[in-house]
Amino acid sequence: MFDAFFSGLIQVLMWPAIGYMFIGILLGIWLGAVPGIGGLTGLAILIPFTFDMDPVPAFAMLLGMIAVTNTSDSVTAILLGVPGSSAAQATIMDGHPLAKKGEANRAMGAAFAASAFGGVFGAIALAITMPVALPIILAIGQPETFAFGILGLSLVASLAGSSIYKGLAAGAFGLLLSAVGYAEASAIPRYNFGTDYLLDNLPFLPLILGLFAIPELMELATSNTSISRVQEDQSKSSMWQGVKDTWTHIGLNIRCCIIGVYIGILPGLGGSVADWLAYGHAKQTAKDKSMFGKGDIRGVIGPESCNNAVLGGSLIPTVAFGIPGGAGMAILLGAFLIQGLRPGPEMLTTKLDITFSMVWTVAIANIIVALMMMAWARQVAKLAFTPGYYIVPGVILFVFMGAWLSTTSVGDWVLCIAFGVIGYTMKRAGWARPPVVLGYVLGEIMENAYVISIRAYDGYSWLLRPVTLLIFAGAVLTVVLSARGILKMKKAGEVMEEGAEEGSMRNSVLSFPFAILLSITFLYAIAGSFEWTKSVRMFPLTIAIPGAIFTLIALFYDWKSLRRDVAFAGGLKPAARAASEKAELTPSLWFFAMLIAMLLVMLLVGIKIAIPLYVVVFLMSWGKVGWRPALIYAGVCYAFLVGFYDQVLHTSWHPSLLYDLLDGALPDWLPEWLIL
Repeated sequence: MFDAFFSGLIQVLMWPAIGYMFIGILLGIWLGAVPGIGGLTGLAILIPFTFDMDPVPAFAMLLGMIAVTNTSDSVTAILLGVPGSSAAQATIMDGHPLAKKGEANRAMGAAFAASAFGGVFGAIALAITMPVALPIILAIGQPETFAFGILGLSLVASLAGSSIYKGLAAGAFGLLLSAVGYAEASAIPRYNFGTDYLLDNLPFLPLILGLFAIPELMELATSNTSISRVQEDQSKSSMWQGVKDTWTHIGLNIRCCIIGVYIGILPGLGGSVADWLAYGHAKQTAKDKSMFGKGDIRGVIGPESCNNAVLGGSLIPTVAFGIPGGAGMAILLGAFLIQGLRPGPEMLTTKLDITFSMVWTVAIANIIVALMMMAWARQVAKLAFTPGYYIVPGVILFVFMGAWLSTTSVGDWVLCIAFGVIGYTMKRAGWARPPVVLGYVLGEIMENAYVISIRAYDGYSWLLRPVTLLIFAGAVLTVVLSARGILKMKKAGEVMEEGAEEGSMRNSVLSFPFAILLSITFLYAIAGSFEWTKSVRMFPLTIAIPGAIFTLIALFYDWKSLRRDVAFAGGLKPAARAASEKAELTPSLWFFAMLIAMLLVMLLVGIKIAIPLYVVVFLMSWGKVGWRPALIYAGVCYAFLVGFYDQVLHTSWHPSLLYDLLDGALPDWLPEWLIL
C-alpha cells in the first residue's frame, strides 16, 4: 500500500499530469468565481478532453478543477453577497457583512486558508478510508449494490427542493433514460424510436451538457449580471489576519471538516447542505453569538472548511462503491467509464496507485489554489464580474464541441439542445435536475445488479438479505424524515426562498404541463415494455411504475397550486402572463432560437464558420457590443476551433453542404482545414 501511496504522488508530480492539474486549477478558479457557471459545467466541458488521456493526467485535470471551485466561489460571496456556487451560500451570512465593514481581505484570507485546510482534511480522510473500505466492498454482492443505488437516489431526491415526489420522479426519469438502447440482458433495443442513433444508449455528454450547462448559460445571458461596486480601497484589513483567524479557531475547523466528510460520504447531499450545517454548528457552539450575521469570522471559517472537505468524502462512495456522492461525482463517474476504470475492488487493489493519485491531486490542488487566490484575489474578483454576454458565447463553443465529441453525430447537437429545453423547464418549474443525472449514471449499474440478483436467487428472495433490508430501510427512513421535515417547515409557516437551491422555484403554470408530459412518458414506457421478453422489460417496469405514481402525485399537487395561482391572478391568462415573466420565457425562447439557428447554419457551412458567426450575432444583438470587439472575439473562437480541435485533437467534422460544394475546388495555396 505504501508503494502505491508514493507511486500516486510521483505520478501526479510528473509531466504532463502536473501541467494538466494547473489547467484544471485555473479553470476551476474562473468557474467558481463567476456566478452562474460552477463546477458541474466545468466537469461537463473538460470531460471531452480526457478521451485520449491517461487516467492520472485526466483525473489530475478534472479533480484539480472541481477541488478549487469551492475556494474561488467565496470571492463573489464575500464581495458581492452573491455565491459563486451553491456551496458558498452560507459564506454570505458573515462574509459579506465583513466586506461591508472594510474587512474583505480578512474574510477572503480566512476563506482561502479554511478551504485549503478542509481540502487536505478531506484528502486524508479519503486515503485513510480506502483500505478500510476494501473488506466491506468484498462482502457486498449484487443485491446490496442495487440497494445502494436506491439509497443514493432517495438521499438526493429527498433534498430536491420542497417536493419529495418531484425529486423521486426525477430520479426515476433518469433511470428510465438509462434504459434507452440495447438491453443489458439481450440484444433487444428499447425506446430507440426506430433510430440507429439511440441503439447504443443515450450519449452521456450531450445529456449532461444540455441539462446543466445550457440552462445556466441562458440564465447568465438573460439576467445580464454585471460588475461589482465594491471598491478595492474598502478593504482595511490584511489577508494574513484571516489566515491567523483560521488557526485560532482550529477546533471549529476540524469539527466542520468532519461534518463535510460525513455529508460527502452520504450520496447526493453535497456542499450546499454541508455548508449550512457547518454554519449552524459554528453558531450553536459559539459562546458569543451576537456577531453572527453581522460579520463574525467564524461564520466564514466553518462553511469554507466544511464544503472543501466534502469532495474527499464524496469520492469515497464514488471510488469504492460506484455510488456518486452528488451530481458532480455522477459526472465524474462518466470519466471513469471513459478511462475504462470500474469503481470498486479494482480501484483498491490493482489500480490503487491511481486512487492515491486522486488523493494527492485533491490535497495539492487545495494548497496551490489557496496560495494563488491569496496572491490574485483582487484580479480574480475583477474577472468574476465580467458581463455575462461576454462569457456565454465562448462557453457555448465548448458546450457544442463537447457534445460533438461524444459520437460525432448531428444527433449529439439535437440531443444537447433538447435536454437544454428540459433542463430549463425543470429549473424554472421547480423540478431538481441532479436526481436525473444520478439516475442515468446509476441505471446501468442497478440494472446489471437487478437482473443478476434475480437470476442468482431465482426470484426476489435476495430482497430479504439482512444487509439489503438494512440499506432499503435507510432509504425509506431518509424519505420519511425528509417528508417530516418539509411538513414541519410548512406547518410553521416557513417558506424556502425561491432559487435558494435546486428545485426550490415555484411556477405551477410551467410545472403542471411538465408533470403531464412526464406522466405520459412513464405510461408510454410501461405500455411499450410489454412487447419485450420478461428479462428485458423487468427493469423498465420496476422504474416506470413507481415513477408514474410519483409523477401523478406531483401532478395532483401542481393542479392545486395552479388553481390557487389562477384565482389569485384573476384568470388563466393573467396567471400565464405572470408565469412567463417569472420564467423569463421570451428571452429564453430567443436564446434557444439562436442555438437552433446556429445548428442549422452548422449543417449548411460547417462548425468552423457557424460558431464564430454565432459569436458575432450574439454579442452584437444580445450584448449590444460593437462590431470590432465582436469580430475579435469571433476570431479567437475560430482560431481555437482550427488550432486546437482541428490541428491538435484532429476532430472529425460534419460534412456540411459547403464541404460538398468546395471539396477539391479550393486553390492549392489555401489549406482546406482552414474552412472545411
